[in-house]
Amino acid sequence: MDRGPAGGRRVDLKLMRTPPPKERADAARNRAKVLEAAAALFARHGVESVTMDTVAAAAGVGKGTLFRRFGDKAGLAVALLDERERDLQDAILSGPAPLGPGGGDAAAPPSERLLAFADAYLDYVLGHLSLVRMSETASPGARYRIGAYGFWHRHLTILLDQTVITDGDAQAHALLAVLGAEHLTAMVETLGPARARAAVRGLFKAVAAQAAPA
Repeated sequence: MDRGPAGGRRVDLKLMRTPPPKERADAARNRAKVLEAAAALFARHGVESVTMDTVAAAAGVGKGTLFRRFGDKAGLAVALLDERERDLQDAILSGPAPLGPGGGDAAAPPSERLLAFADAYLDYVLGHLSLVRMSETASPGARYRIGAYGFWHRHLTILLDQTVITDGDAQAHALLAVLGAEHLTAMVETLGPARARAAVRGLFKAVAAQAAPA
């Protein structure tokens, strides 16, 4: 892994951003219809209760087309989450501080950006917990093959490498572990969303305090 200056690694981070799909106009229209139908069905009936057949019927497309395009419900979940992930990635790359880099006097230190990331990511994942869980657990290791995981990991590594914390690469993996949707689902079911959020945020806050300059 590149151990160069943070600025150089930030360019790498931009290259890791989830790209929007490139497709013909008719394919894009069909994709939009499918995702709109899936989002409505998931919201109304819950992710687990909706079948691919139901999505195909609601979207007015053939089952074969749906399976070829998305593979399974986990593929649909990933597609539905892509836009939300891109919005969060854009905010991290070029948005105002403390989530984004800001600029000049508005720039935030890495410790504040760590905590801002935790807050923003918790908003995202707890708001779409069933979908994120499905996308991350479709097969063994699925979470780590999703391109977005690499982006979140690199972002945290960049921030940690700018602090007194050693081995930011490993620390970033450790922090992301508590943000896994399967883990958060168990926490929410046991503790409720408010306590689960507070516990995870508290961990990031402790790391941010350690990362802050003396």
